[in-house]
Amino acid sequence: MPMSIPDLRRRATGIATTVVAACLLCVAGGASASSVYKWVDASGITHLSSAKPPAGTKYERVVLASTGNATSASSRRASYSAANASTGTRTTAASAEQVSRRNEMVTSLRNRECVVALESIDRLAKGGQAVDPAEFSRLQQTADQNCSRDPVVRREQEDMAARLRVSKGDTCVDARNKLADMLEPGRRPTRDQLKTQQEFIESHCTAPVR
Repeated sequence: MPMSIPDLRRRATGIATTVVAACLLCVAGGASASSVYKWVDASGITHLSSAKPPAGTKYERVVLASTGNATSASSRRASYSAANASTGTRTTAASAEQVSRRNEMVTSLRNRECVVALESIDRLAKGGQAVDPAEFSRLQQTADQNCSRDPVVRREQEDMAARLRVSKGDTCVDARNKLADMLEPGRRPTRDQLKTQQEFIESHCTAPVR
């Protein structure tokens, strides 16, 4: 069923890279131990793990909320730690459900880092321009760190990277711009024209990761 013009306008203008959210949960009786840690090492390689990074490493902590809601934890870490110190709050053990969700989040975040790195590597390799060896090495190491060792899963990640490359290419940029132009005040595209343009974007230009 064709979408309304307001819905199409929101879809056309809302296609953008979104930020992966982290969440900090304060629960009665203590802080959840079901955490994921994300940090970038001295070589620029992104790491994601359920274990804390080496001492002195700046990191972002993700704590899984039972409701599934998420907010950034980095800006609240200092005050949270101070509150724990003053109240003597202990960190509670993660439940089986939290551990499962934590592992799913680690997998999801690693998958995203992998796909983005693979797309960047392909774009640089085929761009026809000089490539910074250090940047290329960083991307390759990020891919090695986060991509799956399972051949089937790795192939899926490579396919996702290829779709991401297409979604960021000139054809899809033009397609989105055309849809946005069709939705400008005073333009009178037919419903069929809008539907055709929308379906093309959804079929060919939807990024597999954000």
